[in-house]
Amino acid sequence: MKQLANKYPNAPQDDVFYLRYCLSENKDDDTIMSELKSALDWRSNQGKSICDSAREAVQQATAKDGAWNNEPVRALAPHANIVNKYITPNQCLTTTLHSGDLVYCISAGRIDDVKLMREISVEDIVDFFLYTKEVNAIVSNMRSLQSDRLIKVLTANDLSGVKLIGGDATFRKAIGLASTKANQLYPNLNGPTFLLNLPKLVSALVKLFTPLFPEEVNRRLKFAQGPLKNVDDLMTIGPSGDVQKRKQFLSEIDALLH
Repeated sequence: MKQLANKYPNAPQDDVFYLRYCLSENKDDDTIMSELKSALDWRSNQGKSICDSAREAVQQATAKDGAWNNEPVRALAPHANIVNKYITPNQCLTTTLHSGDLVYCISAGRIDDVKLMREISVEDIVDFFLYTKEVNAIVSNMRSLQSDRLIKVLTANDLSGVKLIGGDATFRKAIGLASTKANQLYPNLNGPTFLLNLPKLVSALVKLFTPLFPEEVNRRLKFAQGPLKNVDDLMTIGPSGDVQKRKQFLSEIDALLH
């Protein structure tokens, strides 16, 4: 793998990036090498600016004694001048579970997707979500080396307030496209995806969301009520937020995992 990577000047240097490919199940060596080559091609061409920005963002975010400062991550995001008006840490936040794994939380119903998509294209919002995935991947690989444990990224999508009728279909399309692309680019990074607090019209909502994800993601989907249900601002479950709400959220996710 490193011989192939040496052909790409911007290829990742950390061993965990390549370990995730080696751990791919039910794939022969030729398939794994083909997927790695495709990922390295993307990172050197269409995705180069995304990966460069994410790497710089993590360096700046951890520059002060290793403590995390999220402002550089927001500032260096693709199309930050537009996206940051509608997607903030109140609605989209990554935090750490008791296990050491990351959990990417998103309150989809609290994002004004209609106004957002009036100002940005599907391709540009896909780039934004891939950037967030790259940031999480870099952090996960760093922490994997520190902990000697392969860190995963779980997703907790709070669907409270999501509209079955209305909203912007192109935003949902962008989420699906980003998920499909990320699934190709980041093997053995994703943990379970929790779809939380579905409204009463469960079957309609499931039909709305599950086609957005590739088959491999669908196998990891878990539906639950409870976590994030009474959290109006995701910052409250962050390390510097409300101690009790954070403790409750972490405990509820732990229970779902076990």
